[in-house]
Amino acid sequence: MRPLVEAGRVYAAVPPLHRVEQINPGSKPNEMIYTYSEKELQQLLAAMAKAGRRFKEPIQRYKGLGEMDADQLAETTMDPRHRTLRRVRIQEAESAERVFELLMGSDVAPRKDFIIAGASSLDRERIDV
Repeated sequence: MRPLVEAGRVYAAVPPLHRVEQINPGSKPNEMIYTYSEKELQQLLAAMAKAGRRFKEPIQRYKGLGEMDADQLAETTMDPRHRTLRRVRIQEAESAERVFELLMGSDVAPRKDFIIAGASSLDRERIDV
């Protein structure tokens, strides 16, 4: 696969992180709005509040593709008209390989150090329990 990555021919589809169901007035069906970052979500909610628009609580947060319905996945991640693609670059592949080896390898000490080092930046509010 390395030659394909080096040639810039490998892409990954980017699924959304959130689904906001905007409540439309009257008998108009509600609108689903997808956001791809926490910043984008906050901007959307601020714009909706400013415009006097309401949304259904709770806002759905996706932790992975397995949490999306087939229709949602088709609409947001697979449909060429709506999807976002990110080119996989060799630097990212090398970095991903290092992290994968660290987290999946048999040497426990570096994995433990990695987890401890990242624990201080953990936002407990982002953990779905």
